[in-house]
Amino acid sequence: MTWLLSAGILFAFAAIAFVIYRWGNIRCIGVTPVRTFTFIAILFTSGLDVGLIMFPLTEFAGYANVAASPEYGFTNPLAIEFGFWAFLIWGFYFLTCFYFCVIEPRVKFFDIPLVKFINNIVIIGTCAFTAYLLLSNLPWYLPELGDGETIVGSFYLIVFMVIAAAVYSSTSIRYVRILSLASTWLFLGLIAMMWASAFLSADSSVGEFFTTFAMLGDYFGNIQHFVLPINDYHEFYLFWWFAWSIMIGQFTSRFVGGMKTYQVLLAMMVFPSIPIAIWFTVLYYYSANGLDTSGFYNLAMVIVGITFVINSLDSLVRLYTDNLNLTIERLGKLKYVSFNLVLLCSLTLLFQLDFLQIQWVGAIALGLIFSCFGYIMMTQLQTVRAIERSPKENKIDFTKIELAN
Repeated sequence: MTWLLSAGILFAFAAIAFVIYRWGNIRCIGVTPVRTFTFIAILFTSGLDVGLIMFPLTEFAGYANVAASPEYGFTNPLAIEFGFWAFLIWGFYFLTCFYFCVIEPRVKFFDIPLVKFINNIVIIGTCAFTAYLLLSNLPWYLPELGDGETIVGSFYLIVFMVIAAAVYSSTSIRYVRILSLASTWLFLGLIAMMWASAFLSADSSVGEFFTTFAMLGDYFGNIQHFVLPINDYHEFYLFWWFAWSIMIGQFTSRFVGGMKTYQVLLAMMVFPSIPIAIWFTVLYYYSANGLDTSGFYNLAMVIVGITFVINSLDSLVRLYTDNLNLTIERLGKLKYVSFNLVLLCSLTLLFQLDFLQIQWVGAIALGLIFSCFGYIMMTQLQTVRAIERSPKENKIDFTKIELAN
């Protein structure tokens, strides 16, 4: 499937360039606009999951082992980790956010019944994969509850409670702002705590932080290497990003609060990349210097990771239940919570059994993207050409989020 992924990446970047050229100065207004900081918080915490917290410490050594993986030899492990998670690939989210904010209300491709069904399969599958990532990483971060390798009953219980909390929070959109801001501040607090512990100790200095941080410059000097898949593992990451891209664009497009298109692009590529860069720098310093994170720090990372999972699942559950009309108003709260809880727990177990792969989900998402482009070219080209603004019915009213159910 490498050819499909490569074609999708090149198409996405070409489409971003066209969007900025054609509609770069129009104001993007969603159906439930929020202020810029809240929008960035929603984007950051909805667009990332537990992998941001839990993957790096398990990956740096692999990126440093150039003998086993010579394809990583063009730069350092910190730059590679950053390239897999930040900056350039957030352009995928921008493209889908702009599409659902400005174009989709006119062309309504995702209202076609078959497309809607397939899109929601992608959303549900990615929800389950997010929960599976938490489950699969808990043994490494909480070895006190097991042997450090095996998934035990306590981990299943933790994931069950996380899914339950996310499903319940999805019953009201008012929780979005609370969850997003809380997740953001908890993450920033985690960074500050671990930074202070590492760089203000007797054996370290603030200067060492900046020396380590400067290693990220290699990413920008070698950015061309991150456009197409470096190897199978990078391919896994890129499929994962595409699996998220449509639904995150669909969700975040609701909250754009009047920024111009080019400002949305900058906001989505730059602002999330800054805390990611600082976080990875701190973790890389821990890894490179053999600093111990067991105990309290691992527990703190798990807590923040759990808030990320709840926030992400909340957003995605709300999205697919709205799309499929499986709302509380139709089902009632008890049936709504029970149905989604059973569905996501079942699919999480299927990922655990290796029955499902996120690469398949990402490939389906790419199929939807190419199909949407073909649909526009064949049936909606004149409609899209005539677009000069966000939908007229979308007004800047920051009180809507408070009044929403």
